[in-house]
Amino acid sequence: MTTPNINTDQETVFVVDDDEAVRDSLRWLLEANGYHVRGFGSADDFLQFCADVTQSNRQNNLIGCLILDVRMPGMSGLELQDALIERGINLPIIFVTGHGDVPMAVETMKKGATDFIEKPFDEGELRKQVENMLRTAREEAGRHREQQAAEELLRKLTSREHQVLERIIAGRLNKQIADDLGISIKTVEAHRANIMEKLNVNTVADLLRLALSKR
Repeated sequence: MTTPNINTDQETVFVVDDDEAVRDSLRWLLEANGYHVRGFGSADDFLQFCADVTQSNRQNNLIGCLILDVRMPGMSGLELQDALIERGINLPIIFVTGHGDVPMAVETMKKGATDFIEKPFDEGELRKQVENMLRTAREEAGRHREQQAAEELLRKLTSREHQVLERIIAGRLNKQIADDLGISIKTVEAHRANIMEKLNVNTVADLLRLALSKR
């Protein structure tokens, strides 16, 4: 499958199911409730889409969730979950199946699936789960943006400033930092001032929050 037009800026519910009737049914249900839906007939098609997104450098913009059939020809839904984990693609997942069992549900949930619903499913419950998953995806995207912004600011620091910052994070006092690095207290104070300016923070609390957000 090729994906010439990739829009990762719109929140999307991805549906992967080899049954076209199920895909259409889910699309009608979710689009009627205002969701943008994109369907795929196989796990391989969806992985190709993810590869295209990665090649276009738009993966960080991808906000969505995945409704995934368990049993499909070729790669199963469980195998697709493993493949997404290996590729670092963190989409909230609901498994939908007519052949579920408790051990299978436990396995998928341990790997991070949000829920496991058997067909025929309750439409109201599915809508609720989709909204919960999209909320989770939004929050994760927000955390990722904050982390990227913090990393960009931290790259402005010199190696010595990083050494000072690590000791500030560890709770070391200026005199202790000076002793650790074999420099004067005034030099430590100058480094601290430069760090605060480069990271655009005014308080030690803000400094710690930014520095720790990347960890």
